[in-house]
Amino acid sequence: MDFGELNLVYSTDGGKVEKTKQKQKAPESDGVIRLHRETKGRKGKGVTLIKGLQLDEKAIKALAKEIKKRTGCGGTVKDFVIEIQTDQREIIKTVLEKQGYQVKLAGG
Repeated sequence: MDFGELNLVYSTDGGKVEKTKQKQKAPESDGVIRLHRETKGRKGKGVTLIKGLQLDEKAIKALAKEIKKRTGCGGTVKDFVIEIQTDQREIIKTVLEKQGYQVKLAGG
């Protein structure tokens, strides 16, 4: 028996349950991309949060990759928010505006 292909788990509530992965949908936005600067909970190191993007997971990851390449910094995508490990908001703003987004600097 190959356990790698088995998608069933056991639950005491209803017995065997089939696991399904649901696609998440981007949260609604007013069309303005906001660049937040945050240091809370990061040991004083600043990160830039890019919020308000109305893109699917694949497109948002591609955009994050391009921004990381332009800034030369690391980052990730969490819950449709791009986190870039830098405080170079002006560079990020320029990259997004060239792609046709309306961008505002927010917080910090």
